[in-house]
Amino acid sequence: MTATHPSPELVQRQYIIRTLLFMGGYVAVNLAAIFGAFDDVRGSGAAGLALTVTAPLIGHTWATLAYWRDSDEFVRGLMAKRFILAAGIAFCFASAWGFMETYAGAWHAPGFLIFPLFWFTYGVISPFVRTSH
Repeated sequence: MTATHPSPELVQRQYIIRTLLFMGGYVAVNLAAIFGAFDDVRGSGAAGLALTVTAPLIGHTWATLAYWRDSDEFVRGLMAKRFILAAGIAFCFASAWGFMETYAGAWHAPGFLIFPLFWFTYGVISPFVRTSH
């Protein structure tokens, strides 16, 4: 029994389209918030807004994991290594900043910054992680 895998070009194209759709939604909701579209939202509406902003991030995470799943073994291994390193670095930065807030009076960094911090670290380490072993 042989498994059929989609071509690498198709997998990459699907990832790009999914990322553009989810991040486009994320940018649109945040631009609307920046320009005051949700300034009067209170109570459960505010919670709904927060979950609405989060939904594209969940979608993008799914798109990334689908890309990971559908890629060949080399790309899968490379992505796993980068993902784990980026997550560990982002967790360490977030924890260090939390301790800076608690013990050193640093300004409060909102929790939603962990997502862009993770992708920033992923981007920074990717050129240095070029093998899957």
